[in-house]
Amino acid sequence: MYDFVIIGGGIVGLATAIAIQEKYPNKTIILVEKESKCAAHQTGHNSGVIHSGIYYQPGSYKAILTTKGNQELVKFCQQYNINHDVCGKLIVACQEKELPLLENLYQRGLNNGIPVKKVSTEKVKEIEPYVSCLSAIQVPTAGIVDYKQVAQKYAEIFTSKGGKIRFNTKVIKIHSQSSEQILITNQGEIKAKFLLNCGGLYSDHIARLGRIDPKMKIIPFRGEYYELKPEKRYLVKHLIYPVPNPNFPFLGVHFTRLIDGNIHAGPNAVLSLKREGYKKTDFDLQEFIEIATYSGLWKLVSKYYAEGIEEMIRSFSKLAFVRSLQTLIPEVTADDIIPSPSGVRAQALKNDGKLVEDFLMIPTENALHVCNAPSPAATASLEIGKAICEQISSKMDYKQFKE
Repeated sequence: MYDFVIIGGGIVGLATAIAIQEKYPNKTIILVEKESKCAAHQTGHNSGVIHSGIYYQPGSYKAILTTKGNQELVKFCQQYNINHDVCGKLIVACQEKELPLLENLYQRGLNNGIPVKKVSTEKVKEIEPYVSCLSAIQVPTAGIVDYKQVAQKYAEIFTSKGGKIRFNTKVIKIHSQSSEQILITNQGEIKAKFLLNCGGLYSDHIARLGRIDPKMKIIPFRGEYYELKPEKRYLVKHLIYPVPNPNFPFLGVHFTRLIDGNIHAGPNAVLSLKREGYKKTDFDLQEFIEIATYSGLWKLVSKYYAEGIEEMIRSFSKLAFVRSLQTLIPEVTADDIIPSPSGVRAQALKNDGKLVEDFLMIPTENALHVCNAPSPAATASLEIGKAICEQISSKMDYKQFKE
């Protein structure tokens, strides 16, 4: 019998493990992961941006935890000598209609306590000589890191203090009882007093195994990238983002310098036909039927069908993708980019077709289900772990968990 069992070895599950370990140092904790390694999915397939928190509604989990998480993650990387770079980013308006949206974003950044500043077009040319825009704001706290390295360090800290990680362990059933949680896995039975679901792309499935209706479904959106050829990397020095389309729930195609020096261009956002579908050809019949028959998806499609069609065109047309990139950097040509590996975003979608905008944590008597933690969860991971501990101590402070 363990005190805590954590499902999911991504960066959120690992950050939760070390947070609980710090709060309850005398308790036994086990983390189970269905893959043979940590950070195998969302954590290991993202572009490595250390987000600032500028986009999110003031007072929301995303705004609070990302802004604080940005600072804590940088401190963590400094402490453990993890390669990172707080290089800053530009958000640029390229059309007149985007100027008021950029101003709104600037004010939101200030409201979230971010040291965002307006920059002139002349200053933009100093920072990013090849960008073409009408106006821009600079976000100095944004940066880059390899989240697989961060996750690996979380795992090392957790196991060095007595925590257990069991790989190749897939949860098949959960018998949720008032006194214990019994996990039936492909590697046998695991019992614990408290369950933490950090299952990412399968977090809603796990919640339902635990007899919880999260009133949402994870819909996988594949983000497809290109990368600049090495001889063209001089075109981008930092991070370059467009002003987000307020009528579409994604940030738009942008340029990201990676910690290894590579330059990612993208992503678009297209529906994946498999939860872990990193290629266009990836397909799972059962998961496809589950996705395609979800009423919430069709309500979302009816609202964003025009934008969705544009994303699909970019998915199959390199020239269309390049045209989006040329909005930011006109010098980019189709010959300058080559395909790069994709990622999948685990986005929670409600029955009414509305996206779950904020991180979603669902507490029960002796479990907590993290059912929406897409980007910027990696940046916010240390603070998400602390927030989960607060939920445990404030709402589920049983005598068996008191020190």
